[in-house]
Amino acid sequence: MPTMADVARHAGVSVATVSHVLNDTRPVLPHTRQAVLDAVEVLGYTPNTLARSLVTARTRSIGLAVSAISNPYFTEILQGVEANARERGYGLLIADPHDDPEHERAVVQLLHERRVDGMIVAPSAEPSALLAYLTRHRVPAVLLDRTVDTPGGAPAEGTAGTTVEDTAEGGGAFDGAPRFDQVCAENTEPMSRLVTHLAERGHRRIALVAGLAGLSTTAERIAGYRLGLAAAGLPYDERLLVHGDSASEGARRATAGLLSLASAPTALVTGNNAMTIGALRALRDRGLSVPDDLALCCFDDFAWADLFSPRLTAIAQPGREIGAEAVRVLLERLDAPRRPARTVRLPCAFVHRTSCGCPEEQPERGDRS
Repeated sequence: MPTMADVARHAGVSVATVSHVLNDTRPVLPHTRQAVLDAVEVLGYTPNTLARSLVTARTRSIGLAVSAISNPYFTEILQGVEANARERGYGLLIADPHDDPEHERAVVQLLHERRVDGMIVAPSAEPSALLAYLTRHRVPAVLLDRTVDTPGGAPAEGTAGTTVEDTAEGGGAFDGAPRFDQVCAENTEPMSRLVTHLAERGHRRIALVAGLAGLSTTAERIAGYRLGLAAAGLPYDERLLVHGDSASEGARRATAGLLSLASAPTALVTGNNAMTIGALRALRDRGLSVPDDLALCCFDDFAWADLFSPRLTAIAQPGREIGAEAVRVLLERLDAPRRPARTVRLPCAFVHRTSCGCPEEQPERGDRS
């Protein structure tokens, strides 16, 4: 097996120069760098990652803990994380916490024991054990998609339309609250937009199938639902807000309950893509059609939403961008451990199709939310 010394002899450089090229620890002239890389390729040299980590205290690996990886939205996030990590020279270790707090804590410990440099985690609805572990062991971490309460600061405008909220210095606890970088999508205003759009179509009884209680995404989208009702001058009716627990079967049961009301809704908004499928199954069970019997809008676009008949009006979340941004924020945290923690929110897009009752000739994509 070739060694670093073999690479140095083949490239005509010192072992230290080979080390700087492979570990990116010091600038090296382009032609020298290329000579080293060519030698690595010719000799088939494979760096000893374990030995390198003992010297640098870095493994150049990131742990990703995300539930429901098969969900198209989280698949897009995974693609964004993997692509950006690979581009920056990092490998990825992936675990699925199954949205179970106990299992979540276990898989995070497992990733930590694998000596990852930092973690990207989509927290469960009960993340206290997770946050306690990350805080106690001072694990560099970015919370993904779902946020937790952190000490607040004045919002500042981020780049490319993102919103950045600075909080207290990262890496510990402040007044009992965890401090972590967080990356997610905007939830409240886009949900409000779906509701006001349906109200503009003449609907007065607009229902929401919301996600799993305890998730920040659920709370923020409920807030957006109520904001949209208020903006349209419509009263809030608690009977029209039901929980589908972020799952298809839960949404199927919740939608069936809505359809059984004495005064059933004329329009429905679903809180994620899995619940959209469940709602459509409940409508099929009743022999109802969209939008003739019930208008439908959904939070979460997905690849085949355009193939339904009618095509689904939706809020599209920037999954790949969220994943890539999480990697960027994590690597910044590794480089500057004591900088203030922040929450980055990326804008969503309103995808205007026909399930809301609008005619086919409407433009497919509207403004960014």
